[in-house]
Amino acid sequence: MAALASFSSNALVSSLWASNLRALMAPPCALLRALSSTPRFRTRRSNKDLCWVTKKKPSVPFSATKAEVVLEDHSSPPRYPEYDRLLPCPQQNQPPRVEHLVVSDGGTVLDYICKALDLPPLFVADLICFGVVHYALVCPKPPPSATPEQVRLFKQVTEPSVLQKRSSLKGKTVREAQKTYRITHVNEFVEAGTYLRVHVHPKRFPRCYEVDWKSRIIAVTDSYVVLDKPAATSVGGTTDNIEESCATFTKQVVLGLETPLRTTHQIDNCTEGCVVLAKTKDFCSIFHGMIREKQVKKLYLGLAAAPVPLGIISHFMRPVNIAPRLVSKDFIEGWHLCQLEVLECKEVPWPSSDVERRYYIEGCGWPLRSVAYECKINLLTGKTHQVRAQLAAIGAPLIGDSMYMPAALAEKSNPRINPFGEYKKEYTSQEDKMAAVGEWIAQYSKEPSAAIGLQASRISWDDGNCFYEAGCPWWRHGIA
Repeated sequence: MAALASFSSNALVSSLWASNLRALMAPPCALLRALSSTPRFRTRRSNKDLCWVTKKKPSVPFSATKAEVVLEDHSSPPRYPEYDRLLPCPQQNQPPRVEHLVVSDGGTVLDYICKALDLPPLFVADLICFGVVHYALVCPKPPPSATPEQVRLFKQVTEPSVLQKRSSLKGKTVREAQKTYRITHVNEFVEAGTYLRVHVHPKRFPRCYEVDWKSRIIAVTDSYVVLDKPAATSVGGTTDNIEESCATFTKQVVLGLETPLRTTHQIDNCTEGCVVLAKTKDFCSIFHGMIREKQVKKLYLGLAAAPVPLGIISHFMRPVNIAPRLVSKDFIEGWHLCQLEVLECKEVPWPSSDVERRYYIEGCGWPLRSVAYECKINLLTGKTHQVRAQLAAIGAPLIGDSMYMPAALAEKSNPRINPFGEYKKEYTSQEDKMAAVGEWIAQYSKEPSAAIGLQASRISWDDGNCFYEAGCPWWRHGIA
């Protein structure tokens, strides 16, 4: 099999491949230096050879026991920097770093990543427990932005003559073999030719360690749990972090369950409010069916920066899983219909500076900050970022939304700048329009780091027999 291929990419790039190819077999010295400069990595010198031991940590949901890896080889151990676990959680996320590898020699995934990226075994073991390592039997196809060298390497490791020699691919199409899965055990074997994606700097959620989770439980039944999700947390985990999530903390800290809680639906990390977590696989399937049949009713509270008209608001959303989501007032074939109904809109004071500081609300450059508008919204369709994108499209973005508020401000000053806005300009070619779309997405892709003015206020099903309501939204705190 071809020699080790290693790739690096910025997480903001949607591609699974890196933008630049490092020299084959060269150790990522820049990465090692960056890691060594953090508090978690320190080089220890003594009369004895380097060794790593697990240090005692406070009781937290992170499943450290799954990653108990101790290196005690005093003969000629690799000189990794000393490592002190992924906990406690840092307050600031490190710059995104994703490593892409093609395995040259089969072995355990832990050993291979350690050698390929010069990372300490405990660190890699913790990464695996966090769910950051993904694999595919065959390397995925590189994106259009790939370099000629990357394309050459992809062709080399996916030559039919090479693939035919791998017994693990028998009975599978190349497309099936390129599907990625999460690796969950440090001793999992990876054969030569396997593609690995390693999120070396996983996105962290420090808010999980600050929340009084017991106070956020709305209801517990034999089949499900209803949680008042805090903002700045993930419902069920992300691509690079399955440990720091509402499902994990609710399961371990509050309920002490052995089996994991299952996510039945999602709300954005920056949104707070009602979420339903299933205790059983059967209820999870039942709830998904009720969502498909539109039997689950959701009511949201939004805090907008401008007045919102009452009634039904309709847009069409581009079916591409890239944020910010693009919406159009005009029908576009293949785009999804998005509808919400504004039941009420009332003027309220803009959140005080104390409240904004307490919940880390971003100003986003909105000029008028005396009054805000609290809206009661009945969600008729359930698309990702729907409320955020639709309100921004009518010039009433949600407070604190660093993704959609700056875009709404830009469109307000220049109505023709939005490629799909109401006053969009006509493009001479499809290429020019796609270039404008790419520029728009790149400019307004900053996700909020904490809370925005949006709460999943109520959720109900079974004709209202199951009805749950979240607590007071953050912006009402401190108001007499």
